[in-house]
Amino acid sequence: MISFDPTRVDWAQPFDISLPLQHGAGNPNAFYIEPPRFWPYAIGSFVGNVALGGACNVNNIQFNPHGNGTHTECVGHITKQFVDLQQCLKRFHFSAVLISVRPFQQGGDWIISAASVRESLGSRRPEALVIRTLPNTTDKRKRQYSGTNPCYFEAAALAWLCEIGVIHLLTDLPSVDREEDGGSLLAHHAFWNHPADTRLEATITEMACIGNEITDGDYLLNLMVASFVNDASPSKPVLYPLLP
Repeated sequence: MISFDPTRVDWAQPFDISLPLQHGAGNPNAFYIEPPRFWPYAIGSFVGNVALGGACNVNNIQFNPHGNGTHTECVGHITKQFVDLQQCLKRFHFSAVLISVRPFQQGGDWIISAASVRESLGSRRPEALVIRTLPNTTDKRKRQYSGTNPCYFEAAALAWLCEIGVIHLLTDLPSVDREEDGGSLLAHHAFWNHPADTRLEATITEMACIGNEITDGDYLLNLMVASFVNDASPSKPVLYPLLP
């Protein structure tokens, strides 16, 4: 565990790097998963919508965390046995580093290489690593990734992060692996070191949104997730700058 000095944290200047989940098509989307759906609960004469005559607003919500926005997942995403995020994520504040990385093109693929991650991170060994991909355009907030073969990580990059002890990886991509890879999920397996020596405490956060106003460097990360008993949950990662 890497300790941090709370007196050096600029608690007044948080950077929320999550995307709000909303009804309809105004969210990023991946893997052909249907957009989130919000609709009023109704039973008998009661309708959970003030505009429709109800006393209060009471919405049902349907979504899939893996394709409908910022989410954090644990190794249960790739295991036969059920493992849920609540078993794995026991702490919520971590030393973090934000880096920006430009992928390289190989055929029709855009790939983040192990070499580029090593070069950008240098000798730093944070508990959490936030990777912003370049170019960082505003359309990431609503980008429809399904069927577009989005950028992904070279498996060796995540194997190296596992080796140096990075516990939490956060990225703005819809997946650390190729959209269509025959079910191999090599980068997921490499980061969690599964099944050789599975890192239960490690998490991957995908579809983060890291604004250009947030500079590369050192931060305190507050990794907040909803308490779903599931392999993944919608999440709200927040970065706090460090004072000199």
